Amino acid sequence: MGDLALEDLDIPTLVMLTGEAVRARVTEQIHAAGFADIRPAHGFVFQHLIDRSPTVGELAEQLGMTQQGASKLVVELESLGYVTRNSDPADHRVRRILLTERGTACITAARQARAEWQAALAQRLGEPAIATLATGLAAFAEKLGIEESVQRRQVKLPPHER
Repeated sequence: MGDLALEDLDIPTLVMLTGEAVRARVTEQIHAAGFADIRPAHGFVFQHLIDRSPTVGELAEQLGMTQQGASKLVVELESLGYVTRNSDPADHRVRRILLTERGTACITAARQARAEWQAALAQRLGEPAIATLATGLAAFAEKLGIEESVQRRQVKLPPHER
């Protein structure tokens, strides 16, 4: 049986395979940077905390999961020191989820890891090809109907991560 040439694979297959491989490599780099207790599902929570502080109910809705499932993730992240829950200044009965300094540092480590992979690809392909690739993948995201959720940092947690 002959070897399969990557160039012969269809784009959706290449996107799936490379996406999973990048996710695994970035996770390894995040672990090596001192965040060994983080897992990919946590990143889906973090995206909702970068520029806002939702309640558990709001987070559950944004992630597309039950309030119980979101609460479990928040308790886990809180016990690991990545998030905290504080009373809402306008209504002390409401508890809002906020990133801690450790959570922000983890996001920075993930961004750095992804930037390193992009730089390595840019070195191999050149900047014009990277721009073309980004444009093509953005068009693919739009065709898949995920453009708005990505732009608004409201990507739902994949079913296999719930």
